[in-house]
Amino acid sequence: MQDKIDTTQTFSLTPELACWRKAERERLIAERLAIPADTRNAMAQRIAAGLNACIGSFAGHTISLYWPFRGEPDLRPWMNAVIAGGGQVALPVVVEKAHPLVFRPYRPGDPLEKGVWNIPVPASGQPVVPDVVIAPLVGFDPQNYRLGYGGGFFDRTLASLPGKPLVIGVGYATQAIPTIYAQPHDIPMDRIVTDQSAS
Repeated sequence: MQDKIDTTQTFSLTPELACWRKAERERLIAERLAIPADTRNAMAQRIAAGLNACIGSFAGHTISLYWPFRGEPDLRPWMNAVIAGGGQVALPVVVEKAHPLVFRPYRPGDPLEKGVWNIPVPASGQPVVPDVVIAPLVGFDPQNYRLGYGGGFFDRTLASLPGKPLVIGVGYATQAIPTIYAQPHDIPMDRIVTDQSAS
């Protein structure tokens, strides 16, 4: 079990590492956005199939997804499969900078409002604790460490949850990098699912 960390702390990196991660994010996001939309949709379908294999039955489970942003795999069609299989979908919501996310239940058609970066989030609903957290990747390394957007939200959130969910990072195989130079606050994903494989 990961040691608990102060979920309100400011995560600090050396200037050199912060600069490197920023450059890697920009490069990887640009590459992701350059993939044609039809190709990304086909890749997302393969990722959804990989998630089915990783998770198995959805019945009785709360699965946190995300609203796609800047070329991330669009798993919104897969939400319907989760719900049809007896699962509950939740979306992450930023409530305050440098604090853990909360997860609100969501079903297609529920009212949404603009959250951070104008990403739609459920407009209401009591927070729930997910059994499975699906985390979009900007990059990932062979040790299943995730390079995100730099806000530290997922690391704070995973450290703050009362139980250990199954944490699955999702992205494209082209987002693999040799290392993210993991720091003490970085929490590895349990699994990584891409359009080409699951690890």
